Amino acid sequence: MSLYALPSILKRIDLRQVFPCDQPLEVELGSGDGSFLAECASRHPSRNFLGTERLLGRARKLDRKSRKAGLTNLAVIQIESSYFLEFLLPHNCAEAIHVYFPDPWPKRRHWRHRLINERFPQLAAASLRPGGCVYLRTDNADYFSQIRQVFAAARMFAEIETPAELARITTDFEREFNARGIPTLRYACRKRTEPLAFPLALPPGSA
Repeated sequence: MSLYALPSILKRIDLRQVFPCDQPLEVELGSGDGSFLAECASRHPSRNFLGTERLLGRARKLDRKSRKAGLTNLAVIQIESSYFLEFLLPHNCAEAIHVYFPDPWPKRRHWRHRLINERFPQLAAASLRPGGCVYLRTDNADYFSQIRQVFAAARMFAEIETPAELARITTDFEREFNARGIPTLRYACRKRTEPLAFPLALPPGSA
């Protein structure tokens, strides 16, 4: 299964219905053309990879790419990434969350629409297993500064280096940016293994 049809947008997904094998899970929020996720799924058959994409055309492109390569460990869901993270992704399920080149909403009055905001670290921590990681990339310096600020204020995360093997797997967008002389700005952090002093307050019925 590649393009997964959600049975409900009000209940967290059952990963056993998404993947044929119970394996460590990595999630990409905003998969774009799907080049990164397909490459990872091909390289790591012992892991499951789940992507979200708002645009149906892009989700279908990744679905075709996955089916052509016979990747049973890859699935994509057409949905808004922020909603999926907060309300549909199960808690404590993921080993990693990837967010690459999200819409920077460059005008200051639009910054409230950015995926990475003050609430993002708490939502990511709820979905990650202890020791799980968040990997981010952007080409926008202002957005990168905001990313560093919100995670620096999140005590449940510790900054780490992006693994070299992971950094070498690039997206089509990233290669285009780099070819035009626009550098990739990377940030990575790991969820601390000790319990949080102040657990995340979740909306009623969202567990």
